[in-house]
Parts: sequence; structure tokens; C-alpha cells
Amino acid sequence: MAISISFPNRIARRWPRADAMALPALFGPACATAMLAGAGACLALPALPAWPWLLVVACTGMVLASRERWARLAGVLLFGFAFAGLHAAHALRQQVPAAWVGKAHALDGRIVELPLHEPRRTRFEFVVDADAAQPAALRGKRLRLAWYEDDPRARARLVAGSRWRLPVQLRPPQGLRNPGGNDGEKQAMAARIAATGHVLEPALARRLSPPAGIEAWREAMSARIAATALPSSRFIRALALGDTRSLTEDDWSRLRAAGLTHLIAISGFHVGLVAGFFALLSVACWWACPGLCRHVPRPFAGGFGAIAGAFAYAAMTGFALPTLRTAVMIAALVAARCLRRRQRLVDTLALGCIVLLLLDPLAILGAGFWLSFAGVAWLLWCLPAEQGPRRWAMVHDFAAAQAVATLGLLPLTVTLFGQASFAGPFANLAAVPWWSLVVIPLALLGLLAESLHAGGGAILWHAAAWCFDGLWPLLARIADSPLAMAWLPESRWHALPLALLSVFWLLLPRGVPGKPLAMLLWLPLLCPPRDLPGQGEAELVVIDVGQGLSVLVRTARHSLLYDMGPATPDGFDAGARAVVPALHALGVGSLDAALLSHGDNDHAGGWAAVAREFPIAALLAPAGSPAPGIANCVAGQSWEWDGVRFRMLHPTPGFPYLGNEASCVLRIETARGSALLTGDIGHYVERALLRREGARLRNQVVIVPHHGSAGSSDPGFIDATRAQLAVVSSGAGNRFGHPKPQVVRRWCDAGAEVLDTARSGAVRIWLGRNGLQADERRASRPRLWDAARRRHAAAGLCYAPE
Repeated sequence: MAISISFPNRIARRWPRADAMALPALFGPACATAMLAGAGACLALPALPAWPWLLVVACTGMVLASRERWARLAGVLLFGFAFAGLHAAHALRQQVPAAWVGKAHALDGRIVELPLHEPRRTRFEFVVDADAAQPAALRGKRLRLAWYEDDPRARARLVAGSRWRLPVQLRPPQGLRNPGGNDGEKQAMAARIAATGHVLEPALARRLSPPAGIEAWREAMSARIAATALPSSRFIRALALGDTRSLTEDDWSRLRAAGLTHLIAISGFHVGLVAGFFALLSVACWWACPGLCRHVPRPFAGGFGAIAGAFAYAAMTGFALPTLRTAVMIAALVAARCLRRRQRLVDTLALGCIVLLLLDPLAILGAGFWLSFAGVAWLLWCLPAEQGPRRWAMVHDFAAAQAVATLGLLPLTVTLFGQASFAGPFANLAAVPWWSLVVIPLALLGLLAESLHAGGGAILWHAAAWCFDGLWPLLARIADSPLAMAWLPESRWHALPLALLSVFWLLLPRGVPGKPLAMLLWLPLLCPPRDLPGQGEAELVVIDVGQGLSVLVRTARHSLLYDMGPATPDGFDAGARAVVPALHALGVGSLDAALLSHGDNDHAGGWAAVAREFPIAALLAPAGSPAPGIANCVAGQSWEWDGVRFRMLHPTPGFPYLGNEASCVLRIETARGSALLTGDIGHYVERALLRREGARLRNQVVIVPHHGSAGSSDPGFIDATRAQLAVVSSGAGNRFGHPKPQVVRRWCDAGAEVLDTARSGAVRIWLGRNGLQADERRASRPRLWDAARRRHAAAGLCYAPE
């Protein structure tokens, strides 16, 4: 957000006024747009050019930027392209190589950011010391670690700002790739995470020094707010310190539904409040010390104080992007005023954009960058700069700003998050002024009072909590409304520019023709094609859930979910992190049936998360399974949806529950081909199916049993399937070594193409009028930060028929 600081026209004589002029063209809106376009174009490439070529492009861009007009814009665009590419190449080179997987290291370093304590683990970021005693490949690098231990008392010593010696096991960052899912590899590159891992032997970990620095201060202040024992203290910690660790999933769901996530963490408004306070404090010091008048004019003293306060607060938050962005804009505005240059708000926005890109061009990979700059840009373009005096002017302007921001940011919100909050405009009308002008100032004043005197902030935090509690029930009621938020399917690439063009047309002045027709440009974004199968056809989506399994099966009008992936208590939940977002992105509103192949966690762990989000008409599981089931799956069961036959092949009636061997085996028969979903069956059940089912084992598509373990995929079973496509669902670098090389070789030798979700991401398969078709998420949407592609570029396993 842009912060306006007013200075009087009177300036001391020793600070002569320069000629009024606009900012140099290199820092204007056109060049900011060109640099942003160049950086975005580079980061959208599937692979980076070699760094010497990027260096040549950067030098060429700098030469052209010194020219006039179009040459300048071309030069800035080329420089932005190369500059972003060089940063991305450096960030990827800093990641540890795959050869480090499975090796133990003892590292010294400091805990940065606030550790997230959970009942059975603690997650934190760790910066390795840069001294010669540390491994050369890790010196000064940032790691994302987890400490697993049931006793939380030992992990409670992990405090931000403390130094530790930790025995760790590391691996390069790699995330899941699914429709609608977060891209963890992109986030790791943008945050310069060199590796992820866990503490091997917690008993051998040793603290080298107590907490110190800004991180330790944040941890201490957060603990003091929590000590007030107020029910809403978790929100006060989030509003004052950006500490969202205590917010529950229900809290986040309500905040998303009400469109308030932009307020709950530290934002630019916090920085503006702190900068304004420091400006007033600096002016007070200027009045108290008359000798300063001869050296520094009062406006300059206030401006320098605002800059100091803004950057101090940004440092306190770890230079989070929203705070750094606002601090840069405040500095740009103050500098322009000090130089006596004519400064429009659009110039401040452009200068802030350029400075942020120069500081970190990878910041554009974050959603906050686009939402913040796009929101301010829409407001600057649509709202008049000055208003004449009129009654209720402030209320009218605030409502108009909310309407413009809501409409202008809706295309980005849908594209980035796959959802639209219809309650957001109404909730923001109440929450923005109340939280920004009452709750947040009280929380920040509490921090100041507590820093000056222990216990001094309690009364202010109580007041902030009381004010927050007065409005939160109303906001929660708005968020809980069934019409508060809508999930939208994943759209095509052209939907966003068309929707932005529609917004532009709708926000033009009254009287411009064609506005009703402009609404049609929203259709590709709000109602994208779902590519549903036709009558007698089926689609399978093998969701990337790591070391587990989840398969969505769709016909023309029905959906079935086979397994829901793994989940650990108070840890990773593939149901919430992978399956639910994928179903939303694919346009699934409800499930006609769900099937839990057996009760093991890697197949049934995500059930609870899926059941919370989607109505499920029928649930099947094997008899005796610890996983819940409305009905038992038994061999011989069959039903038909939209011309597609579903047939259960295992377990047979009376078959005891034996874990993996009791897995429900489902055959999907279409007019165009068939598929076999096998769960975790092993050699015994495979041979029994071969004897009992015979011809029904022949299928074009097979989900490889038990993730490709050595105890499955019997050669006779493989030959009987005559599969054209065999899909393995496994986790990258899993401790079991799945899929086993010999198993992959058997399927390849039998003539099947083998795909692995650890390498392919989600695999989408069609059994339709055009025959068997498959789409790999990583291959169809390549990204330059794709860890699986970089790691397996020269893999030795056979993943296609010879």
C-alpha cells in the first residue's frame, strides 16, 4: 500500500529547492511495467538459459536502457528478464544435490523465524553458520527442518534466535504437483531454501547459545501475549507480530471465507502506523533540540524518522514482503519530497516496484506481490485524486475503494487460490476500519509498552482483545454462511487476461458502451470447461499424495474417490493438502462414492479431511478394516454409471482382514477400455486373482500394486494384465525405495509405459473415444524450478517400453 506523508512547502535556506520535475524515466511506470514483464517472462520459462547468456542479455539491456523512448523500455525489459534469471539460477544452484539424500550431518546454526510447535513435532527454519567448520555446500544456507519427538518439553527449548548443534538428514526441496495445489518447490526457491530435512537424534542436539536478536524478541513478545490467557490472544499475536502459529484450521477457513486473510497477518498498514509514530517522535525531538534546526529542517527530520521506523519494523518481521514493500514506498516518497521533485502516487508505486524487483526479483512468485500492487494500481486508476467537500465523503470513498478492489482483484484471487469470497466486501466494510484504526493500534502500543516495562502491555492487549471480540462473532457468522465462498475449477491460461480486460472495461466511466457484453469475458474464468467424460467413457486422476494413494474416477455425471492418501497426527495430511484442493480444481462438488481400499494410513489417513469438505453418498471398505465404512467391498459387487461398469474383484466373501492383502480391487470397464485399481495387494492375492478372474485381469491401465514394492507385481500377474500404462503412486525419496527397479523393469519388459507420481506429479488418464490418453502434471506444465525433472534427468530406471 502506498503511504502519503505531507511536508510543508517552507524549507530552510540551506536546503535549496530544486526545479520541479518528474522522476527520471527509468523509474517511471512504463519502465516498472517493462521490468516486471521481463522478470515474469523469464520465470515462466520451462528452463533457464545458461548463465553466460543471461549475463550478456543483462549487459545489453543496460546499454539499451540508457537510450531514449522505445529502446529504453526494451532495455529495461531485457535487464529484468536476465536479472530474474540470474537470481533463479543462483537460488537453484544453492540447493543441495540429490547425492546428499540419506546422509547424516552435524550442523551449527541459528533458528530463524518462529518455530511451529505441534503435539508430535516442531518445524523451524535454520541458517547454518558460515564458518569453515561447517560443510562447504551448506555454509550460510537456510534449511527447513522438523524435530520429531512425542515429549514437547524437549522441543520447547527450540526458540527463535537461539544457536544449536543439530544432527540432521537432508534432501533437496521437492513438493507435490497437483491441480489446485500449492507449489512447494516454487516457494522453496523464492525463500532460498537449500534443503529440507529432520533432526536425526534429538538426544544429541545441543544448544550453543541462548536466544538473541529480533527473532528472540518476537518470540518473547508472543509468549507474553499468550500469557494473558485471553481466548482471542491468538488473533492479537497475529495482528501485532504476524505470529499465526496458534490459528486453527477453522480460523483460517473463516478468514478465507470472509476475505480477511490480508488483515490478519502483518501488512503494510502496520508499517504505516509505525512510520507515522516515528515521524511524530522525530519531530518532537526536533522541537526539543533547537540546535537541530540549523542542520536538519523539520520535514526532513519527520521523513527520516518515518524511514527509520518503517525499516526497523520491517526488520522486526524478518523483512516480510508486505512490510518491505511499504517501507520501500515510504522511503521513495520521502526521498522525492526531500529532492523537491513532483511525485505522483503512481510514480511512488512504480519506484517501489522497481526497487523491490532489484532487491529480490523472485518476489513476484508470491501471491502477495501481485495482489498488493494490483490493488493499489486499480485504486489509483479508478478513484479521483481529490474530492470536493461533501457529506459522508469518507464513507463514500471507502465503499468505492472496496468495490474497486473487490472487482479488480477477483480475477487474480480466483486464479491464484481457486476461490472467490462473496462475503469479502461486506466483511471488509466492518473489519478494515475497526481492526486497522482500533485493534491494531492497541496491539502495537501494547508491544511498545511491554518493551519499555515488563507487564506494561497487558492492559492494552486486553483492550485490543475486547475490541476484537466485539466484532468477531458477526464476521464469523458472515463467513459461516453457505454463500460466503465458492470454489472454482482450474481455468485455462487465457481466462485471466480476458477477465482483467472485462474489469478494465467495467471500471471505465459511465456512458462507455458495451459494459453488459464485457461481462461475457468472465465466463472462461468463472465457468471453465471441466472436460468431463462422455457416455461410456471414464477419466482417472492419480493424485500426487506422496507415499500413498488416491485416485479420482469420473464418468459423465458421477465421481468416485479411491483412497485419500496419508495423514500423520498433527502433521502432513494429504487429504487436506493434496486431495481436497485437487477435487476443487477439477470441479468436483460431491462424491457419489468413496472407497477405502484398506485401513493403512497411507491410503485412509486423509479420509477425515475429505469427509469434512465433500458430501459422500456411499462409503465402501473391506470387512474388518479399522477405517470407517458404510458397506463392505466384496468380490462380485458391481454397478453401472453413465455406461461405465464398476466391478469388485477382491476380497472374496469370508476373506479375513489381513491389511494389504485385503485391499479392495476395483475394475472399471468402459466402451473404450478398462482400468484396474489394486490397492496394496501382494503376490498371494495377485496369483489368486489370476486363477479366479482370468480375462478380467486384462486392462489397458493398471495402478501398480503396493507402490511398486518387491512383494508385489508377480510376473504372471503382469503378463495377464497386458497393460499399456502402469502408474506407480510413490513419494520422492521414500524410505522404502519404492518403486523397486526390478519391478519397474518387469512392467517395462511386458510392454507397459510406467509413470511414477514422484516424477510425473498427478497423472490424468482418459479412456475415451480417442483411445487411451495420459497427461503428466509436471510434463504438461513444466517449471524451471521442477525438482523432479532436474533430479531425474539422467535416471537409470526404465520408465517407457523399449
